[in-house]
Amino acid sequence: MNLKNKRILITAGPTWVKIDSVRVINNTASGLTGILLAEKLNRLGAKVTLLLGPVALAVDTCCLNNKIRLIRFRFFDELRLILKRELALKRYAVVIHTAAVSDYKPALICQGKIRSGLKALSIKLRPTPKIINVFKEAQPDIFLVGFKFEPKASKINLIKEARRLIKNTHSDLIAANTLKNNHYLAYLVSPDKIRGPMRSKKNMAESLIKILRCTYARA
Repeated sequence: MNLKNKRILITAGPTWVKIDSVRVINNTASGLTGILLAEKLNRLGAKVTLLLGPVALAVDTCCLNNKIRLIRFRFFDELRLILKRELALKRYAVVIHTAAVSDYKPALICQGKIRSGLKALSIKLRPTPKIINVFKEAQPDIFLVGFKFEPKASKINLIKEARRLIKNTHSDLIAANTLKNNHYLAYLVSPDKIRGPMRSKKNMAESLIKILRCTYARA
């Protein structure tokens, strides 16, 4: 069974949060997993919308098929607004939330530029709203795939974190991944099953898509 004409929403890349008018807090997410999934699902005939954060130019331009609907964002608040708009305007069968969103943001954003030469600088951070909760709130029947990255995590802890995320967000599937000695390792965790390990992003993406195809074969 293929995924032809299924609407699939994918988030990818990092989000920024402002410190002042010229500086941001960023992370090192490349967006490659989301781009890889978008390409593979597009080839299967899915109607893919890719929300892509501020990634490197080489990633931004790498072989993205023009049939993929691409929407760019930079800031956390920008992504949140785009998602709310998309989910209000369109019905999606699947959302794959690979974006590495900011967990914290400055409690106060400095107006203008913080001057250089200070001996010390403290920035108070506060938690951001959980973007992953937006999906099921807007469309309860959507098939939600979340991602959890825990560096150097053991299999037990990785799966424990995935199950906690499933419980807290009502996700249907979590891709729990880690890096050990610079080697990629992932498990696909659903409420009743653990699949893996997958030792490359390509293998993880192929396994994830296989699950989606089986899910809609039963639908």
